[in-house]
Amino acid sequence: MTPIRWGILGAANFAQNHMGPAIHAAKGADLVGLATSNSDKVAGFQAFAPGLQVYDSYDALLADPDIDAVYIPLPNHLHVEWSLKALAAGKHVLCEKPMTLAASEFDQLIAARDQSGKLAAEAFMIVHHPQFIRARELVQGGAIGDVVHVDAVFTYFNDDMTNIRNRADVGGGGLRDIGCYTFGAARFVTGQEPTAVPYARLRIENGVDVFAQVAAEFENFTYAATVSTRMFPRQGVTIHGDKGVLRLTCPFNANVFDVAQLTLENDGLTVVSERWPAVNHYVQQVENFCKSVQTGADYPCPLEFSRGTQHMMDMVFAAGGHPT
Repeated sequence: MTPIRWGILGAANFAQNHMGPAIHAAKGADLVGLATSNSDKVAGFQAFAPGLQVYDSYDALLADPDIDAVYIPLPNHLHVEWSLKALAAGKHVLCEKPMTLAASEFDQLIAARDQSGKLAAEAFMIVHHPQFIRARELVQGGAIGDVVHVDAVFTYFNDDMTNIRNRADVGGGGLRDIGCYTFGAARFVTGQEPTAVPYARLRIENGVDVFAQVAAEFENFTYAATVSTRMFPRQGVTIHGDKGVLRLTCPFNANVFDVAQLTLENDGLTVVSERWPAVNHYVQQVENFCKSVQTGADYPCPLEFSRGTQHMMDMVFAAGGHPT
């Protein structure tokens, strides 16, 4: 099967350190192009992809018929614009999260995807990891009985005011950067949607949220999350049922923050632990994307799912009184 030929729009550090190597390593993918006007950054990409062709503009890469798909790691406020341009140019699109800054913006992306016949998706890599696939299987299969409560936490420390995550003008903030994982994880594993966000306490610095404490109601359970870019790193997801508890101790930065591990405690007071010490969810994401393009297989994280996560984020912003 012919590999999908990929190009990257922009030489972001994350693209150089994580997604570029993942595209290069993934089965069914061939990283062939990089669009950047910053010549100083090219060497970092060519170190793992020596044959990489460099384009001096994003438009030049999109105009190349030899590029099948593009990965977009641009600042958040540019995601919709360049995703639409890439689809119009006949490219498949994998765009970094958050793909939009409001749920309603997904509607034009979905329409453009359908009109173009190309695959477009948000790079929400965690749902491609086997720990989340296994967690969903166990929870929806009744391993912990009825879900009663879910709590999630994701924190790290970044007070660099020049960093795009701390800039309101480019769509920064902790919720958009990492809160989406705490929301999307609960939705993916349980298959349920939030019905209300009665409480959201946000701390705002430099126009962006740096701390969020959230309480939400889902269809059949309650939810709580803590998200911060001003706290010591911590992450975890706990799904508590009436017959057991399932925990993911490294759900979001698998095998970087810690080893990916799932533990299940049931009403027989037995504990089962599963670990995935060698899985790279970025590679899994690219391989699933290529498989969908090549075979027409369903993609695990369609735009409709990502729209739901953004809708929950919009609910949180509204409850916290912070304009989006």
